[in-house]
Amino acid sequence: MKKRHKRLTIILGALAGLAIATALVLNAMRDSMVFFVTPSEVMAMSDMPERNFRIGGLVEQGSVERDQNSADVVFHVTDTDKSVVVTYSGILPDLFREGQGVVAEGRIDSSGTFHANKVMARHDEEYMPAEAQEAIERAGHPPDAGEGY
Repeated sequence: MKKRHKRLTIILGALAGLAIATALVLNAMRDSMVFFVTPSEVMAMSDMPERNFRIGGLVEQGSVERDQNSADVVFHVTDTDKSVVVTYSGILPDLFREGQGVVAEGRIDSSGTFHANKVMARHDEEYMPAEAQEAIERAGHPPDAGEGY
């Protein structure tokens, strides 16, 4: 085999190895990526995703129901246009309350109930995920001026 052919074989082998490594990394990252959606986007979905995603918006006023015998909580997340029922079992963040921003991570079932495995509350008076703020503005229902947004 000529020297040029050996170099070409080595280069092609390295490129093939790089392509395989890239494909494996992208496949691993796909499983760990979590997408953010608003309640209106969830309600518009024709088929529910079979993977974890994040839903964000405001905790709807009067929607928080706590089970006195366990750490189970049911509440509604809204973008002021649509709302989604969220169930969670665990201790909620200290900043979690009605009318405040929240992001929940989990899965949705066929009935449209979102089963959260993680709930995150906003961290200060000014914070709201950009996607949630845009969804609220698109819905044409800005939060009350006293809510800190």
